[in-house]
Amino acid sequence: MNNNKNKKDKEYKIIKLSIMYILIAFVLIYLYQGFFGAKRETVLYSTFKEFVVQDRIKSCRVSEKYIKGIYIDKSGETRDFVTIPVKDPKLTDELIAHGVKFEGVPSADWLTNLIFGWVIPFGILFLLWFFIIKKAGASGKGLFSFGKGRYKIYSSERPNVKFNDVAGVEEAKVEVEEIIEFLRDPHRFQRLGGKMPKGVLLVGAPGTGKTLLARATAGEAEVPFISITGSAFIELFVGVGAARVRDLFAEAKKLAPSIIFIDEIDAIGRTRGASGFTTHEEREQTLNQLLAEMDGFDPSGGIVVMAATNRPEVLDPALLRPGRFDRQILVDKPDIKGREEILRLHAKKIVLGEDVDLKVIAQETPGLVGADLANIVNEAALLAARENVDKVYKKHFEEAIDRRMAGLAKKNKAMSPKEKKTVAYHESGHAVVGYLLKGVEVVHKVSIIPRGVAALGFTQQRPTEEHYLMRKSEILDKICMLFGGRAAEKIVFGDVSTGAQNDLYTATELARAVVTQFGMSDELGPVVYERERQPIFLPTPFSSKETYYSQKTSEAIDRETRKIIDYCYNKSQKLLLENRSKLDKLAQRLLEKEIVDEKELNEIMESKDDEEIKTSPYTD
Repeated sequence: MNNNKNKKDKEYKIIKLSIMYILIAFVLIYLYQGFFGAKRETVLYSTFKEFVVQDRIKSCRVSEKYIKGIYIDKSGETRDFVTIPVKDPKLTDELIAHGVKFEGVPSADWLTNLIFGWVIPFGILFLLWFFIIKKAGASGKGLFSFGKGRYKIYSSERPNVKFNDVAGVEEAKVEVEEIIEFLRDPHRFQRLGGKMPKGVLLVGAPGTGKTLLARATAGEAEVPFISITGSAFIELFVGVGAARVRDLFAEAKKLAPSIIFIDEIDAIGRTRGASGFTTHEEREQTLNQLLAEMDGFDPSGGIVVMAATNRPEVLDPALLRPGRFDRQILVDKPDIKGREEILRLHAKKIVLGEDVDLKVIAQETPGLVGADLANIVNEAALLAARENVDKVYKKHFEEAIDRRMAGLAKKNKAMSPKEKKTVAYHESGHAVVGYLLKGVEVVHKVSIIPRGVAALGFTQQRPTEEHYLMRKSEILDKICMLFGGRAAEKIVFGDVSTGAQNDLYTATELARAVVTQFGMSDELGPVVYERERQPIFLPTPFSSKETYYSQKTSEAIDRETRKIIDYCYNKSQKLLLENRSKLDKLAQRLLEKEIVDEKELNEIMESKDDEEIKTSPYTD
């Protein structure tokens, strides 16, 4: 009954709007004719007769109701005219006598004019409009479907992604599997009085697999899965977003037990009133409706709302409170073991060479997420296909990693011999200091091939294990390695270049963080003086810092920072002076081969050399 009533109401609205559009069309045509129609001068019939006698009538059309035509005014210009005729049997003879071109117009009654001039054309227009509206309404994408939620329902045909296709996020998988089990067998969890969570929020950095995990949930769940993006709620017209939220939950209740998945929920879930303006009123209405719907349904009905975001800090607190999104699941970046599992998962689709060790590749890709690793595997396969080989070898993975980390190689980028030598010693300085210090990660590769936008060379490190904490000594060793390039240039050439700009910036930031953020300064003590305000999972280049100190403290911070910088720079110089022969050997090898791997670096650094240590300030 309700469906038939809704259908009739919709058809009534269609007819009503169609009639309104036709009336508007009538008005527009009338106005068009009034403003843009042909302008005719109305003249007296006696004046018209005078124009005939004066041979000023060029042509005319004669009917029982009017005479329309063209006459010549006193300036010689032609003008349109119209006049009302009177009974004049001599008119035809006079027109012929004065050579006027004329024609008769048959008279038509008002009914004929109405039917053929108005009813039939606008009847066709009405039928065409009605047909278009009906078709658009049936497809769900027409004028009357703004309030219809633009979601996808996976009921009988579910995504072919399973939990076995998701790797590196084992803890998140366990949490999501529990939700699915609750939907399959709710009595198992309810027998002790427990309630199913209303909402599950997946948070994590971009590319960690939040959406993939939701698709796997759809593939594993034996219940309907309704998927929609946060931006699909917002439309130009006010009230559309709230209507789509209502439609979404109404559909979920029909299909219960079911799962609703809202991807990128931060598009509609931002904190209300944060901007201080009313320009986002439509988004706030949509959020209010979502909050009301999540409060309104009974969890025992079998509806779970899943959502994903990489910006949880911007979400409205009312959305995150218990009773709405009860459970927040972190989909974190994978560790070494997780990266290896992800690589094995994607490597099933390609043929690996005998020299490929996925564990080593996992060690070479710290900080990368699942999307990055999938891209590396794909790039390696493309590189192998470009060389027309049958397998994907280690060198292809190495090149793919270098592309991801440093950018595309620019082997044709011309550098002068002097610049190339400077880059070789600069990167050798990083590598030698990194090799000698135990607090930094193992140097895996040194290259002087230009890559990306500005990188003329790079020194790649390979962590042997995951680090979640850093000691002060390890931070200082890292700063020392950053200064290795600048120190090598100063020792060898007696001068420095701009190539260390990024190294200096990173070293300064680390040294300042030791003093102001980590509380590791002996003079200033364990106090936090600065706190960086940065999104958790989606860092931006424009971050702000909150400061909590006086001008006197600021001078002390600068003094302590400079003390750390000077200590690390002097230590780097000392290490390079003591191992000058190793620095020269490594630089020479780079100039010959452009790339030195970990094995060759170890051979150079462990080789016996009886030459005296060169300490001259300049060597050409």
